[in-house]
Amino acid sequence: MKTPDTLFATPRDHIVDFAFDASVASVFPDMIRRSVPGYGEIIALTGLLAERYAQPGSRCYDLGCSLGAASLSMRRRIPHADCSIIAVDNAPAMLEQARANLEQAPGTVPVELRCADVREVDIEDASVVVLNFTLQFLEPAERLPMLQRIHAGLRPGGILVLSEKLMFANEQEQDFNTAMHLAFKRANGYSELEISQKRTALENVLIPDTREQHEERLRWAGFQRSECWFRCFNFASFVAFK
Repeated sequence: MKTPDTLFATPRDHIVDFAFDASVASVFPDMIRRSVPGYGEIIALTGLLAERYAQPGSRCYDLGCSLGAASLSMRRRIPHADCSIIAVDNAPAMLEQARANLEQAPGTVPVELRCADVREVDIEDASVVVLNFTLQFLEPAERLPMLQRIHAGLRPGGILVLSEKLMFANEQEQDFNTAMHLAFKRANGYSELEISQKRTALENVLIPDTREQHEERLRWAGFQRSECWFRCFNFASFVAFK
């Protein structure tokens, strides 16, 4: 049974920046389900993308793996037993839970968990790389170099799956999507206090880009083309092709 997310339910005198610590890890499944519209579909369909694009004998990377949901989805669908998945996160508490989750759902494709900064991991002989709501937590100046490193480490025909929260250049579009995201969280039981305090905790940590910025950056990184294959309000996922 999922532990309910009540991290921001009590008034706080001082809101510190959001961090993926033990308290977040303990409630993360409930938090992500109630906060990110379409998250479950993105995870499930990432497995289908891996099934199609994972190449025999290659590596698949889950960068910023949190509790390992994308790794599990890929492992269920990848048809090549000689593939391997490398799941990376810099939060020990998240990796500890990811390890437990992976042990409860064994599969034929091995998964290696690494506690490391995604910016420092060598991407080698990859056919699928997943950045699932991870790039948005890097400083904006670090995002293009990250994508360039991924592109360089992909085999020809490999893909990057990039899921992110979006912002919008058009004010009306921004207002609509912000309002619908707030409505989504309220419908999932979050109070105005919880929404406000979490927003404050994230505002200096999560810096979103527009769809156009993502697509342009992917071109600059060297990808042949990209597709926005999923979007629900201000959350989207892209697949970029080498």
